[in-house]
Amino acid sequence: MRNSLWIAFRTYSRIPVPEAEWTEQNMKYALCFFPLVGAVIGALEILWMFLQHLIRCPSLLAAVIAAVIPVLVTGAIHLDGFCDTVDALSSHQDRERMLEIMKDSHTGAFAVISVVLYMVVYAAAFTGIVSYRSLWIVAFGFVLSRSLSALAVVMFRSAKKNGMLNAFSGTAQGYRVMVTMVVYLVVSALFMILLGGLRGLVALLVNLCLFAYYRFLSYRKFGGITGDLAGWFLQLSELGTVLSAALLANLIT
Repeated sequence: MRNSLWIAFRTYSRIPVPEAEWTEQNMKYALCFFPLVGAVIGALEILWMFLQHLIRCPSLLAAVIAAVIPVLVTGAIHLDGFCDTVDALSSHQDRERMLEIMKDSHTGAFAVISVVLYMVVYAAAFTGIVSYRSLWIVAFGFVLSRSLSALAVVMFRSAKKNGMLNAFSGTAQGYRVMVTMVVYLVVSALFMILLGGLRGLVALLVNLCLFAYYRFLSYRKFGGITGDLAGWFLQLSELGTVLSAALLANLIT
C-alpha cells in the first residue's frame, strides 16, 4: 500500500516521494491514492489564501498564483492531456486519426490557444474566491475531480489497449478502487455542501454534469477513454468548480 501511494504521487505530481518499483502488485491500489494529490493542492490553496491576506498581495497576482499552484504540483500532466484532446477534437478527423493525433508529441495551434484561454479564465475565476466558504468548495473540488477521474478508469471502456491509463486500469483492483472512490466522492461532496452551502451543491452538480459529458463525448468520438481524455476532463472539472463558486459568490449565501 505504501508503494502504491508513492507511485500515485510520482505519477500525478511533482511532490518528492521515495521511489517504488512499478510492479503489478505495487500498482494495484495506486489509483486509491490519486485523490490525495488533490487534497495536497487544496491544502496549498487554503494556505496561499491565508498568506496572501497576511502579506496583502494584490488580488490579481494572488489569483494568478492560485491558478498556477495546481500546475506546479502536478507538473502540468493533466494540462498536457487537455492540449492533446483539444488538438484531436479540433482536427475533425475520424476516430483512428484523432487517437493518432493524441499520441503526437507536437502541440498544435488549437491546443496553444485553448490552454492560454483556459489559464486566463481559470485565473480570472480565482479573483472571485474571496471568502473561505468559496475556498472550501474549491479545495475539496480538487479531491472530487480526481475521484471522478479514477472512477472513470475502472468504470468506463478504454479506447486503446496500451498507454498509461491501461497500465493503471489493467492492474487496478476494480471493485476496491471503485468503493474507495465512492468514499472519496461522498466525503468531498458532503464537505463541499456543509462548508459551502448551496454554492457547494451547485459545484457538485456541475461536476456530475461534466462527468456525464465526459463519458458521452469519449464514447462517441473515441470509443472510450484515454489518459489524455482523463486529463481533459480533470481540467474541465477544476475550472467548473472554481467558476461556479466564483459566479455564485454574490448570488447565493
